[in-house]
Amino acid sequence: MEKTNTTEGKIEGMFKAGAHFGLSKARRHPSVAPYIYGQKNKTEVFNLEKTAVLFDEAEKFMEKLGAENKVVLFVASKNEAREAIRYAGEVLDMPFCAGRWIGGSLTNFSEIKKRVNLLESLRDQSEKGELARYTKKEQLLIKREMEELEKRFSGITSLKKAPDAMVVVDSKKEYIAVAEALQKKVPILGYVSSDCDLSVIDYPVVGNDTSKESIKFFINHMVEAYLRGKKSIA
Repeated sequence: MEKTNTTEGKIEGMFKAGAHFGLSKARRHPSVAPYIYGQKNKTEVFNLEKTAVLFDEAEKFMEKLGAENKVVLFVASKNEAREAIRYAGEVLDMPFCAGRWIGGSLTNFSEIKKRVNLLESLRDQSEKGELARYTKKEQLLIKREMEELEKRFSGITSLKKAPDAMVVVDSKKEYIAVAEALQKKVPILGYVSSDCDLSVIDYPVVGNDTSKESIKFFINHMVEAYLRGKKSIA
């Protein structure tokens, strides 16, 4: 077993990534209180031993999803998380939203799917050279529309139905995505800081959700857990 997969290794890895830093006490959500170790320079510090327990539970759930070949949607719009979210989606060949959440992506999926279908149709026409039949002005307008559709929907083109689970970074910032997942009864696995409500997340992992390295550490472990689960049935 790799050291980073042991409890001691996780704690050490999280510490190096700065995962122990929370926010100010004034911003703390009451549900996070049991996971606070103390305070340093007005910034609260997480008890990483308790975080490691949550981490293990989240990993076990991801392994189960992998073993059952379930669809996981990765969501985060903050700049610090976009690279990690895109990486997870591409490595696992899973849908992802590494940008602003489009309202209705889960609760009004039929309408969202129409936009995704349009994007795929335009992509197909472009690859086959069929857009050449339009005037230059029409081609320019189509190109602009494609760029906008790519920006908004490129990560979820593989999503054919509601996902089996959602992984989200910063549930407070992604409150719309979380609300839609709750409405559709999609299990939520979240990496969240001290200002988030843990009660709305099925598998919360408390940590520094504003640190690129901390987010990367969490997401990479979730990816590896899913792959372990998938490998177990290969």
